[in-house]
Amino acid sequence: MRRRDLLWATLATPACSAARAARPAVQHPRLAAAWDTPEGSRIGVLARHGGGWRAAASQGVPTRAHGVVVEPEGSVLVVARRPGDWLLRWQPSTGAARWHWSGEGQRMFNGHARRRGGLLFTTETELDSGAGRVVVRDARSFAVQAVWPSGGVDPHDLCFDADGMLWVANGGIATRPETGRAKRALEHMDSSLVRLDAGSGRLLGQWRLADRRLSLRHLARHGDRLAIALQAEHDDAGARAAAPVLALFDGRGGGVLRAADLAEPLAGYGGDVAASAEGFVVSAPRAGAAVVFDRDGEWLRRLPHAQACPLAVRGGTVFAGGEGAVLSVAGAEASLDAIAPALRLDNHWQVLAAG
Repeated sequence: MRRRDLLWATLATPACSAARAARPAVQHPRLAAAWDTPEGSRIGVLARHGGGWRAAASQGVPTRAHGVVVEPEGSVLVVARRPGDWLLRWQPSTGAARWHWSGEGQRMFNGHARRRGGLLFTTETELDSGAGRVVVRDARSFAVQAVWPSGGVDPHDLCFDADGMLWVANGGIATRPETGRAKRALEHMDSSLVRLDAGSGRLLGQWRLADRRLSLRHLARHGDRLAIALQAEHDDAGARAAAPVLALFDGRGGGVLRAADLAEPLAGYGGDVAASAEGFVVSAPRAGAAVVFDRDGEWLRRLPHAQACPLAVRGGTVFAGGEGAVLSVAGAEASLDAIAPALRLDNHWQVLAAG
């Protein structure tokens, strides 16, 4: 049975039918997203119209985009896929675009940024040494205010906790500018989760998983729990395929970082992670699924969805983008809505506004 047929067979059970009848219709938001087409890479806004999703507005970009940030003013900040040389602030309502290029010749962007008040925090890599950096910029002008060590190499996603401190996932994979994304010396990988003082960059703590071939990539926070999507880099294909795709950090009692157990293999690659009402959702595009875990990292259920990757949550509903469709899940209720097959979604999207 095909994955999509299996999903709909599950949804047709009496229990799921009763749950759907008892629930109000899902309110579909507008989503700020990045995607590739045969004509090139674009960023823009996706909206549900009729029985499917389509681009309501878009902007061409010179290379693949990665991280997407919806700003308080309604603009969308997009970061180039690593190693990246551009940032873009784009206003969907007017199409106004402000570009920033890493023209200093010192660092490249690593795909992610976070906004906090009037400051923008980006992860970057030094071109000469390969060292990871967190760069603090003026949120409006993009002018550099401070440059801090990230505590490792290949820093990727970052987020803030309830105390306003900064968390960074150092992927630990060494690369060189002349070879782009080619991975070097994987036997010496050193991936870590670090906590930095968001005012000074001072290192407040650093944690590593026992398995050094697991690269920590993307972050989501649920109260005092932090979820990290993982990317396996084992030499052995079997070990890589069976590797965990989610790690959990519990901030209580000094903090413990551990990998979550899997009920079944997920091909060793977590594409995105989001906090949900139940705990966390991780997308596994190479396994054709999104998986729901509780706050403690216990496997709850697998949601079949081909090429599932970007995740967003609004009002208790999880929206997972995939191959030719968007999967919307609210508790026991789920639906698949078509999206143009030529529109190949990148790793991340964010809720822009209500639909």
